[in-house]
Amino acid sequence: MTPDIVETVNVAREIAWLPWAVQYFFLIGLSYGAWLVSLPGLVFRRPGWEGISRLALLAALVCGLTAPVALLADLHQPGRFWHFYAYFTPTSWMSWGAFFIPVYLTGLILYAWLAFRPALARHAEEGGKLAGLARRLAYGGHESRKALVAAALLTFVGAALVALYTGVEVMLVRARPLWHTPLLPVQFFVTAVAGGLGLALVFNRALPGGGDPAATRRMAIGLALTQLVALLVGVVWLALGMSGMSPEHAQALAQVAPSANWKVSAVWAVLATVATLALAVWRPGSGLLIGLLALHSAWMMRWTIFIGGQEVPKTGAGYYSYQLPLGPEGLMGIVGTAGLWIFLFVVLTTLLPLDRIGQAQPARG
Repeated sequence: MTPDIVETVNVAREIAWLPWAVQYFFLIGLSYGAWLVSLPGLVFRRPGWEGISRLALLAALVCGLTAPVALLADLHQPGRFWHFYAYFTPTSWMSWGAFFIPVYLTGLILYAWLAFRPALARHAEEGGKLAGLARRLAYGGHESRKALVAAALLTFVGAALVALYTGVEVMLVRARPLWHTPLLPVQFFVTAVAGGLGLALVFNRALPGGGDPAATRRMAIGLALTQLVALLVGVVWLALGMSGMSPEHAQALAQVAPSANWKVSAVWAVLATVATLALAVWRPGSGLLIGLLALHSAWMMRWTIFIGGQEVPKTGAGYYSYQLPLGPEGLMGIVGTAGLWIFLFVVLTTLLPLDRIGQAQPARG
């Protein structure tokens, strides 16, 4: 009897990392990127940076508090988050991340409280919405310089660990050449800082009178530098892939080069980066547009890497087609995360108005 032979040409699989994951990587990147922007004015006390740094700290806090919710949702069964602690796996970067995130958030919340204490106290003295709560949170409202620096050091350790693990845990996936490239963590970091600056620019534009023009120019210069680095990283990635000097980059390029969609995405990414750079250099006063472009680039990079990367099959020919569902695992999930972000923003700016955050604050005794 002749045996039957079954040949498997291709196997279509559902994507494992849903838009929840994109939102987490986007928001946590914005958080630590914006937190880095808070350092010049609040820790190093560089002239002209205090208002910028306070706005950036607000951005870091709102995004940092929202990001873990998206991460929990991406677990598909959020209640099992405790498994990371009960069954710690030293060889898993995701397992380590469960410890890195609390370090970062603890430092960030403490750092933000110490930085905003004097402003909270003034808000309580002048009255207004939630003045009583502001008075309790201010706890005297005194500036604690040494405590602020100590909290900044703790947050720096947490931010560095989060930036490292969010890049490396994706880079280590050998089954997907597009992810398994050494430059991926660098791309994540650069776009995160650019996105953090972009969100601070948007907040600055929302201030009465359109914000401080000098602050807008400073942030535009910083954003221009990030776009130059992003373009440089892209050129190096492409050169490594085309030259064959790096087998990982060559394999990744070979997988996506035949796809028209990937070519369009690549051109779109380059044009968005160049447009942001050009506006930041020649029209630094257009802070809102520059900021929105930077946020768009940060989101697009992560969506393309995560969702687009899963459209490339591990075996077989062709590409998978992903359609964004309308339910909680798709569009409604994105809208829900955005709603939580807006809610936290409203609460924080009611407790401490945005115009007060964006102004330089004299020290209290």
